[in-house]
Amino acid sequence: MTYDAIIIGGGAAGFFTAINLAKLNSNLNILIVERGAQVLEKVKISGGGRCNVTHSIFEPRPLTDNYPRGKRELLGPFHTFLTGDTMAWFEERGVSLKIEDDGRIFPTSDSSQTIIDCFLKEAETFGITIKTKCPIVDIGQIEGQWQVKGKTEKFISKSVVLATGSNPKMLNVIERKGVKVISAVPSLFTFNIKDKRIESLAGLSTPAKVSLLDRTKKPIKLSSTSDVDLSYSEGPVLITHWGMSGPGILKLSAWGARVLNELEYDFFICVNWLPKLESEELKEQLADIKIKLAKQTITKWSPFDLPKRLWQSLVEASAIQPDKKWADATKNDFQNLERQLLESIFQVNGKSTFKEEFVTAGGVNLKEIDFKTYQSKQFDRLYFVGEILDIDAITGGFNFQSAWTGGYIAAQAISKQL
Repeated sequence: MTYDAIIIGGGAAGFFTAINLAKLNSNLNILIVERGAQVLEKVKISGGGRCNVTHSIFEPRPLTDNYPRGKRELLGPFHTFLTGDTMAWFEERGVSLKIEDDGRIFPTSDSSQTIIDCFLKEAETFGITIKTKCPIVDIGQIEGQWQVKGKTEKFISKSVVLATGSNPKMLNVIERKGVKVISAVPSLFTFNIKDKRIESLAGLSTPAKVSLLDRTKKPIKLSSTSDVDLSYSEGPVLITHWGMSGPGILKLSAWGARVLNELEYDFFICVNWLPKLESEELKEQLADIKIKLAKQTITKWSPFDLPKRLWQSLVEASAIQPDKKWADATKNDFQNLERQLLESIFQVNGKSTFKEEFVTAGGVNLKEIDFKTYQSKQFDRLYFVGEILDIDAITGGFNFQSAWTGGYIAAQAISKQL
């Protein structure tokens, strides 16, 4: 079979590329090939099944600060297709979107099926062919065209778009062709922690400031081209049955993806449970509380904006007797409590990854790509979009935005060529 364009990978980036290309030229014969039995599987489960389509940062440069890898390269593309363009694209197709308090953008329906239905409807409208259960084993150029080999069939195309995410088999295929690939390591994962202070607190979430420490408990310095201070991450921390998760942890896992992989996920974290308070302010407040609440038991309730169960756990970890009153608190009690509140040290042994939402740091070396078109610098009419590139972001809709931008720009470039 001969096509004008073959998109390998039936995920978010692949569909967005195909639909935008078909809209620019409805006469093109376009094929999406997917190795799995279903397309858009990752879209289906993303954002807890709600699909966090993008984030409400509407300027290119601030948006790039959310990408540990790809910040420089995305600045130009974001000037072409950004968050507002994404919102307009979906709403023009009848998908109503909403911005939540933390800036994340979801379909108003709170269902990823809304996004999937939109893509499938557009693909049907434009006559895009979708072929599932078709793993691709090789690609190559023959007389100016691309030959795409499946296990049982072959396809010919003028242009090929690789949108296969972190699939190692496809990365191996292109690496054999001479495309430079950076080895993939996990990003966006939770920390496995066994510690008495949190063992009975699963489900509890609270704002915190978290920093990474190496095996000797020295701060880990993360290198970045970003203006963002990477010495810590601030955001909600969720205590789980296996350790800690939530945006505050996931951000650190993204920024520290390679360093933590080198440490074999054996390191420490320092958690400040009162991120808005400086040490001296805390000392002053504790001194006031000792007087104002003199007759109250310290463990009874938290004088700070902390969940009661967490407060009681930290008081216990400070070696303060359960029945001790504020009036009887010693200098040593306060020093221990301050340490637990502002500098709780936890040992991390391993990680837990959401397998369905697996995000990696790694992929096609960004020096291989012309980001004005998303075309390979080595091979004419070969394009790379989405997570196959060494681009990844923190949680919040940023990975999808990179996919939409790349797919849109690649579609424009392919249309011009054809």
